[in-house]
Amino acid sequence: MNRNVGTTDRVIRIVIAAVLAVLYFSGAVTGTLGTIVLIVAAISLITGIFRVCGLYALFGVNTCRTKEHS
Repeated sequence: MNRNVGTTDRVIRIVIAAVLAVLYFSGAVTGTLGTIVLIVAAISLITGIFRVCGLYALFGVNTCRTKEHS
């Protein structure tokens, strides 16, 4: 699968995942909203680590500066 998440996008996704995880595990967000926040954090972390975003692929978006293949 082709990488479609650039370096800046990747860093932003990982930072967002960390912030959301801190909000969840500190108890600032609980219940259903807490579960949703944790899921969004996991998705952001996974797409940041593997540099592949399914929604980007679906809509033809690519934030990589060069064409990289995995």
